[in-house]
Amino acid sequence: MFRNYVKIAWRNLMKDRLFSFINILGLCVGLTCCMLITLYIINETSYDSYQKHAGQIYQLGTEFVKLGNFQKLPNTPAAMGEMMKKEFPEIEQTARLAPLYSEDKTLLQYNGEKGSVKSFYETRGFCADSTFFRMFTYHFIEGDPATALNNNNTIVLSDEIAHKIFGSQSALFKVIHVSSSSNGDHDFVVTGVFKPINKPSHIDGRFFMSMMGGSVEDMIKMQGANLVNNNVFITYLQLKPGTDPSRLQARFPLFMEKFAGKDMKANGFYKNQFLVPLGKIHLDEDVRNNITPGGSVTYLYILGSIALFILLIACINFMNLTTAKSSRRSTEVGIRKVLGAERKSLIIQFLGESVLLNLLALALAFALTALFLPAFNSMAGKHLSIAISNHIGLLGAFVGVALVTGLIAGSYPAFYLSCFKPVRVLKGRYSSSFSAQGLRKGLVIFQFIISVMLIVSAVVIAKQMKFLRSANLGFEKNQQIVIPLRSYHAKKMYASFRDELLKQSGVTRVGASLYYPGILNVADNLFYTDGGNMNLAKDIKMNYIDPGFLQTLEIHPVAGRIFSYNYMEDTSGAIVLNETAVKTLGFRDAREAVNKNLHFTYNDSIYNFNIIGVVKDFHYEDLHVPIGPYGFELNTPPLFNYLVVHVASPDMNTAIHSLQESWNRLNPNEPFDYSFLDQDFQKNYEAENRLAAIVGSFTLIAILISCLGLFGLATFSAEQRIKEIGIRKVLGASVENIIGLLSRQFLKLVIIAIIMAIPLAWIIMNKWLQNFAYRIHITWGVFAITALLALFIALATMSFQAIRAAIANPVRSLKVE
Repeated sequence: MFRNYVKIAWRNLMKDRLFSFINILGLCVGLTCCMLITLYIINETSYDSYQKHAGQIYQLGTEFVKLGNFQKLPNTPAAMGEMMKKEFPEIEQTARLAPLYSEDKTLLQYNGEKGSVKSFYETRGFCADSTFFRMFTYHFIEGDPATALNNNNTIVLSDEIAHKIFGSQSALFKVIHVSSSSNGDHDFVVTGVFKPINKPSHIDGRFFMSMMGGSVEDMIKMQGANLVNNNVFITYLQLKPGTDPSRLQARFPLFMEKFAGKDMKANGFYKNQFLVPLGKIHLDEDVRNNITPGGSVTYLYILGSIALFILLIACINFMNLTTAKSSRRSTEVGIRKVLGAERKSLIIQFLGESVLLNLLALALAFALTALFLPAFNSMAGKHLSIAISNHIGLLGAFVGVALVTGLIAGSYPAFYLSCFKPVRVLKGRYSSSFSAQGLRKGLVIFQFIISVMLIVSAVVIAKQMKFLRSANLGFEKNQQIVIPLRSYHAKKMYASFRDELLKQSGVTRVGASLYYPGILNVADNLFYTDGGNMNLAKDIKMNYIDPGFLQTLEIHPVAGRIFSYNYMEDTSGAIVLNETAVKTLGFRDAREAVNKNLHFTYNDSIYNFNIIGVVKDFHYEDLHVPIGPYGFELNTPPLFNYLVVHVASPDMNTAIHSLQESWNRLNPNEPFDYSFLDQDFQKNYEAENRLAAIVGSFTLIAILISCLGLFGLATFSAEQRIKEIGIRKVLGASVENIIGLLSRQFLKLVIIAIIMAIPLAWIIMNKWLQNFAYRIHITWGVFAITALLALFIALATMSFQAIRAAIANPVRSLKVE
C-alpha cells in the first residue's frame, strides 16, 4: 500500500509539473533562507560558549554617575580586580586585558639570519595578565598556557603570525621587536603559539604581550591603588562555583565607598561597578567600546523576523497551491470511494503526498544552503559552517518544520475532500468552498503584507546608509591619507617627514595627532571654569595635535583662532574647544568663551588653560551618537600616532608612490602603510552595511517567492475560469476586459495588504532609526514608491497568465464539455 501511495504521489508531481515546480522551489528557497539566517543567529548567540569556565567568568564594567555624556563602559582602573579579589572571597582569580587603544595596527619586526629584517603590521594585539590563559581556553601548539605570560616582556602569537615570521621553524624563545603607540618599543620573547579555535569569541586577539615590560606597566605603577580614574584595562573575574553574581554585585557600592568614596566626592562624581556574564558580552548593547565591536539584539530580531517571514511566505505558497490544486482531484476521490477506499486511507494518502513534497524541498534546501553559504559568509562577515555534527538540533528542527508544514498544507484536501459524497462529486457538483477561497485570499494578503514591510525596510535602510555615507561631518574627509607612526623612530622623524611631504606638488596640507575622527579616542579631562571646582567639572574628550592638524581637516574657528606655527606660545596651556564643549561649560556662546580660563585638578595640583578659539562642531565619532564636548591641545613633546596628508592631485596612485618613496628614504627598516580617512570612518557602519545587504537580498527573495505563489494562483484561476473566458470572448469581451477580470481580484488583495503593511513598517523602521543620533525622516514618498512597486510586481506577475488566457482561442476552450 505504501508503495502505491508513493507511486500515485510521484504521478501527481509529474502530471502538474508547473505547480510541483513552484511548490518545491518556493518552499526550498524559503527553507534555505531560514537556514542561513538561523546559522547566523546561532553564531551570534554562542560567543565564548566553548570556554571551559564560561559559566564562572564575568567582565567587570563601570558606570559613571553625574557625568552626563558617559555611558556604561567595559574599562576599569588597573588595580580594581586584585583589590576586589582580596576583599571578596567569592572571586577565584582575576585577569586583565589592555587593548592597544592608541593604534589600529602594531609594528612587529624580527632580525633573521644574515641581518635580514622582517617587518610588518599586525592587528588585534593586547597586553594580558599572566592569569589570562589560565582563565580563558586557548589551544596552544607551542608553549604552556599556564606559564606563557609569567615573565616580563613575553609574547604569545597566533599560528598565522608565527608562520609569517618564522616559517616552519619553532617560534619558542625567539625574540621579536614590537613597536606600539600604546606600549612603546620593546623586545619580547615568544613563549607560546596558539591555534585559534574556530568558534566565536569577543576576544578576537592575534597576539598577546605580557602586561609587564612596557609602557602599560608604567601606567599601572603610576595609577597605583587609585580607583577613581578609569583606564584602558578590561578586568575579568572568575567566580568560585556556586557564587551568586547578583549578591556579589550588590556589595560593590560599599567596596567603592571604602576605597574611593572620598576621592570620588572630591571629583564630583560617583561610579557603579557591574558584572556582565561572559556569554552576554557580545550582545550587551548597553556597554559601548568593548574589546571587539559587539552584536545587536535588535538586528538579530530583525533577521530572525525576516527568516520567519520568508518561511511563512513559502509555507503559505505551498498551502495555497496545494489547496487550490486539490479541487482538481475531487473526481479521483469519488472514484476511490466508489471502489471502496476508506476515508482513513484517503487522509493518509493526501497527508503523505504533502509531507513527501516538503521533505523533497528540505533535501534540496540543505544542498542550496551548503552551496550559498560561502556567499552568505562574505555578505555577513562570518565563518559559518553547516557541519551536521555541530547542528543536529538545527537539522531536527527543520525536519520538524517540513513535517508540520506538510501536515498543515495537506490537512485541507485530506480532511475536506475525503468527506465528500461520491455521487455529488462524480456528477460534477463539487466546487471550492467559500471558506477555502477566503483562506487563500487571507493568506495572499498576509504574504504581501510581509513583502511590503520588507520592501519598506530595505528602502529605509538603504536611504539611511546613503545618508551616513554623504552626511556633512564638519571636516574634510576626502583625499585624506592617514599614515600610522608606530615606532619611536617613526615618531621622531615626524617633523622631517612632514617637511619633505610639503615639498611634493600634490600635497597641500599635513597634520599629526594622537587620534583622528572615526577611531576610538580614550583621552578626556574634567574641566571647570573660573570660580568653580571639581564638583562642577565637565568631562571633555581631548585630542593632542600639531599646529597643522585642524587646517589639514579644514576644521574652522567660529570664534578666536586655532593653532598655528605662527603662535609658538600655544604649546603652554592653550586649548581649542568645539561649540558643544562651550555650551556644556556654561558659556552663552563661542565669543564669550574665547580668552576664558579652564582648570582641572589632578593629585592635588591645579592645571590652568586658556581658551584661544572655538571651532564648529564636527563628528569625531560616528553618527550613532550625538556630538559631545571636544577639545584640542598641542602635543608636547611632538610624538604622534598618525600623520594625515591632504592630497589635491587627482592621481592618487602617483601621490601615494611619492609618499612611500619619502618614507623609505627616511625610515627604510619599517614598512610604509596607509589608509584613507573617509574609508576608516565608514568602517563604523560595517554592521549596518551588512544588515542592508542581508535585508536587501532576502527582500528580493521574499518578493520572488510571493510572486511564484501569485503566479501559481493566477494560473489556477485562469484554468478554472477558462470556459467563462471563452463565453465572454464569444459575447464580445475584449482582451483588456479579460485581463482586467483576471487581475482585479488579486490587485484588490495587494492593495489591502499595502494599506495594512505601511503603518506596521513605519513603526518598525522608525524604532530602528532611533539607534542613530542623526537619521533620515521617513517620508510618504517611501510608502508611495513601495506601494507602486508592489502593485507593479503583482501586476507583472499576473499579466503573463492573464494575457495568455485572454488571447486564447475560445473555440478550443468551449469545444469540450
